[in-house]
Amino acid sequence: MSVVITQNVPAPQVDIESRPYWDALREHRISVQRCTTCGRLRFPPMPGCPYCGARGFERVDVSGEGRVYSFVRVHRALTPAMEGEVPYVVAVVQLDGGGPRIIGRVDGDLAAVAIDDAVVPRFVDHDTWTELRFTRAVGAQKP
Repeated sequence: MSVVITQNVPAPQVDIESRPYWDALREHRISVQRCTTCGRLRFPPMPGCPYCGARGFERVDVSGEGRVYSFVRVHRALTPAMEGEVPYVVAVVQLDGGGPRIIGRVDGDLAAVAIDDAVVPRFVDHDTWTELRFTRAVGAQKP
């Protein structure tokens, strides 16, 4: 896990459901919900389990290691604040160990990102928040 400090990227709009996730990222941890009824991990944070419908959950930390499930290369900035950031890759990552899928940018050689690439988390500290990104795992084999 590495840390980089950047400026200019718009901050997320944090609500009551997502605050614990963003607070954990600020501490360089990845926190997801685990249903206290069926035990499944879920993301994004939500009041009820999408698998069994139960409302109870606990927060657990996960490693953030996983594999690229899907991705898109972004070549056009959606806002003027992001013009200096393009191009970049946004991926849906299937977390290891039965974890949920989570979204984040993938840093590094953007042309080399592929489905099923092993990735590891990277925390990017901004002025008031921390962003979860991923980098391709060095030497990882595809299954």
